[in-house]
Amino acid sequence: MRVFQGGSVLAQDRLALALAPALTPGGLVASPWFFSGFAVYPQVLARGLVTLADVTATRYFQFRPQALRDPVLTAQGDRLRAECFSACNSVYARLDLLDAGLDGGEIGHGTTNVDLGSELRAALSRVGREQLLHLAVGREGLTISRLEETVAERPVQMPDRWVRALGNAAELHHGLAPAFRVGAAPARAFIATLPAATGQARSGWLTWTPTGVELAARRTAGAVFVAGSHRLSAVKRLLVNVEGLTVYGPEGGDPGPALVEFSLPVARLWLGLTEEAWRGHSGEGALLASLAGPTVVEDADLVSALLAFEPVIDVPRLARQAGLPEARVAAALAVLAASGRVGWDAHDAAHFHRELPDDPDRVAKDNPRLVAAQKLVDAVVRLSPGEWAAPSGEGDHHVHYDPAEGLGQARCTCAWYLRHLAGRGPCKHMLAVRLKERT
Repeated sequence: MRVFQGGSVLAQDRLALALAPALTPGGLVASPWFFSGFAVYPQVLARGLVTLADVTATRYFQFRPQALRDPVLTAQGDRLRAECFSACNSVYARLDLLDAGLDGGEIGHGTTNVDLGSELRAALSRVGREQLLHLAVGREGLTISRLEETVAERPVQMPDRWVRALGNAAELHHGLAPAFRVGAAPARAFIATLPAATGQARSGWLTWTPTGVELAARRTAGAVFVAGSHRLSAVKRLLVNVEGLTVYGPEGGDPGPALVEFSLPVARLWLGLTEEAWRGHSGEGALLASLAGPTVVEDADLVSALLAFEPVIDVPRLARQAGLPEARVAAALAVLAASGRVGWDAHDAAHFHRELPDDPDRVAKDNPRLVAAQKLVDAVVRLSPGEWAAPSGEGDHHVHYDPAEGLGQARCTCAWYLRHLAGRGPCKHMLAVRLKERT
């Protein structure tokens, strides 16, 4: 059992993260040190962290600045990841600092949450292209040092809803495929056209044409729909550092969540957008289908014990170690994602591990639709192959569910499904049918 040094504390809607002990290649480290060394590209590191601070301090839907500037930091041996959400929860941002961009020390293993306060933000904004920048991240927080100054920030509390949002973001991004890639010149030209966070929201189909990247009014082959392109505006701070971009969207090409990867020198910046600017990641219900299984919680406990801050989780290897089919390991990873302990990297097309305090009751607490479905299971009746009746206070609802098609193609006659269709995950009646079919 891993014990967090200093204790992680859940109070009201805030989660205080202690630095997680790490199961490293050298064994269990009770008080790990992330990194202490120099940035090879100091301006990329500095501007990247300030970009995250910009995102988490911005409410993009009905714009209003906020005071939050607190990314989650995870060290994984070959990279540092810093993650956050916008104040409105509709934008996910992540900065991946690769090993080649950090010099003078080994990257450790662990997860914590630190403050990027006004003093540190100002110091980072003053970092020039050729200046020395020393970074130290550990149990005591984050410290940056230049020749002129040293600024330290302590670990802080993380919004509890970020845990739900981290899980939904992982599942939403897992379902996205690369649509197109462009190099530095067209990427920078597109970034220069983005409206400010305070500007008028523009929506359309993000597409590549011979003249560059455009936000078009009509759908074309390979285009990805983006609702509110102003939600990408934070990347303007890194305009001169961007070396290209990759746009990810739903494989069918229909409107949905979108993800943009901005290539930087030995680093990557990610901005993930929900399907609508007013929708937050914490309420998307993206994990419900994966959570509706009879053994997922037990499988998750086993898989969790085998994770060791891998930057790229090898599912076949994990399945062999756990003695489980790959499908059950994938479902177990969804449970761990629901606790914020697993993320998705679209560049590597693989999950990665971050360590947050384990809360056995989180799946039930954060997924009331799943709890409601579990109460309905015994009353579900199969009418014919693929057709079911699920009870409700208004009478039985008719559910079409074919296991070969999956929950994504299921339909229900309830008001919730008719209002949201498949856009917010399955309704409780669909989940109850799936649970019944698997028992």
